[in-house]
Amino acid sequence: MKPYFRTLLFLTLCSFITSSLLSANDLLQNSYLRKGMSLNGRWHYIVDVYETGYFNYRMEPHDGSENPGSSAYFLNKKPKNKTDRVEYDFDTAPTMLVPGDWNSQKEKLFYYEGTVWYKKSFNIEDFNSSKRYYIHFGAVNYRADVYLNGKKLGVHKGGFTPFNFEMTHLLKEKDNFIIVKVDNKRAADEVPTLSTDWWNYGGITRDVTVYELGNTFIEDYKIQLDKSNNKYVTGYVQLNGSTKASKRVTIEIPELKLQKQVTTDNNGYAKVSFPIKKVTYWSDKNPKLYDVKISTVEDQVVDNIGFRTIETKGTNILLNGKKVFLKGISIHEENVIRGGRAWSIEDARVLLGWAKELGCNYVRLAHYPHNENMIRLADQMGILVWEEIPVYWTIQWTNPETYKKAEKQLKELIHRDKNRASAIIWSMANETPTSNERLVFLTNLAKTARKLDDTRLISAALEDHGRKDNKNIMIVEDEFAQVVDILSFNQYYGWYGGTVENIKNIRWEIDINKPVIISEFGAGALQGYHADKMTRWSEEFQELLYEETLPTLAKIPGISGMTPWTLVDFRSPRRMLIPYQNGWNRKGLISETGNKKKAFYTLQKFYKNVKQK
Repeated sequence: MKPYFRTLLFLTLCSFITSSLLSANDLLQNSYLRKGMSLNGRWHYIVDVYETGYFNYRMEPHDGSENPGSSAYFLNKKPKNKTDRVEYDFDTAPTMLVPGDWNSQKEKLFYYEGTVWYKKSFNIEDFNSSKRYYIHFGAVNYRADVYLNGKKLGVHKGGFTPFNFEMTHLLKEKDNFIIVKVDNKRAADEVPTLSTDWWNYGGITRDVTVYELGNTFIEDYKIQLDKSNNKYVTGYVQLNGSTKASKRVTIEIPELKLQKQVTTDNNGYAKVSFPIKKVTYWSDKNPKLYDVKISTVEDQVVDNIGFRTIETKGTNILLNGKKVFLKGISIHEENVIRGGRAWSIEDARVLLGWAKELGCNYVRLAHYPHNENMIRLADQMGILVWEEIPVYWTIQWTNPETYKKAEKQLKELIHRDKNRASAIIWSMANETPTSNERLVFLTNLAKTARKLDDTRLISAALEDHGRKDNKNIMIVEDEFAQVVDILSFNQYYGWYGGTVENIKNIRWEIDINKPVIISEFGAGALQGYHADKMTRWSEEFQELLYEETLPTLAKIPGISGMTPWTLVDFRSPRRMLIPYQNGWNRKGLISETGNKKKAFYTLQKFYKNVKQK
């Protein structure tokens, strides 16, 4: 058996085993619109550089011991008397805001990578012992060990996807305390790996919420247009609880006067399939959303869902059967002005508002899953979205544990956003070097994505290079291009190689009959620095590169969209040139202070003049 196929078989088996382990996934669908009790606000924290609160002096985890002792921070111990020794105290420790990263909140933690313990005390109003209680985290970067009232609820890895734990068995009416050990240390076998081009913000970076649920509740659902027939809605409903079998579930769309009922099987699962008439399809020009109610005798959820189809035909992308050109921009999840990780609906309004002002109908949320506010607001604003997981640069392609971590993050992203009309592309990776092992890894991810959701398109940000015999002819040599639905690649001619004067002579040879999206291009510029057009780091140089690049890209056969790099300058520890970078990637069209650069208006004018063929 050839090495490629041996590796493919091995990773496929790993994927199957991982899938089986995750089949009892208890992530709450649509927690965004469920009524819950927020734990956002001030949390006490302790910086634990040596992880003293987690390991004993033999480097054994305290939470693996039957008698962990008072040194275990998760116990939240208090001295019993004046002779008792307890070497920490959360209640006298400083506080920081949750959601939020520690880097931008505490100057001493600006570069910190390691462990920080968080603690929050809370009561449950109208506590009902017959109910079930969950704690939900929008995201924690990177590893979260979660404890309630001194007992471990579980562990989650992955800095940008949601997770939750049931805590019914440990919860009380009053005097509860939740403790989270947050560790953002980078590691070679993690996803992302050691080296990235963005800031490694640590902390509880998204909302924390407590949900009170019935004994049997609606855990998950998918309600979308059928891929091959836009007159039908298909999907499923999954219940969780002791009475989930043979349960009647009602799906309603009141505005369409539509009501359908299904009955769950012994596992609480029910397929959904029914015709839908007189529906207004969601699009970038008319982002129509419908209230969709899903209910049982014990539970009800309401979601805002848009119905649309997305597909490719030859070199075209079709939205509701009509060709669409994706006028886009790439975005990092950072707050403008305040700094730090973006997380709020206000942050989303600023970023997507700028994208709209630029003339965009499409954004690439790079290089990891962004917070749910972004995708929900994109639904409302009619902005199409590329979402991706942080399979970035050179991760460990042959490590089955690394693959499991990537696949888990992909599953959590798809689980959260599978009902969002704006999400049209799942991206598997960015700028990863070609190899057989990498091809197997990404191919298995693509298979997983298609199995979970066949209504969206698969892509990845690949790379191009000059042909050996003619450097003015650019090509994409990547076998993964045969797997994806859309051929996307990053190109930086005139910035990382070649000259701006020669951009007009560049041509691309694309020998694949698929739509082409330029996932990145751009140049760095310090906002406010002005010079002649050939001076790097000036606004004029960035403007010139856009002026030369845009018409050249427009000539690519099959070009269907682009997301230049990037909307706003963002922090990166790789970018240290003073005075131009000073810790910032300067390829943004807007500075970190919210000021637009000259190239912003160049791209805006280009998009205004784009005519749909």
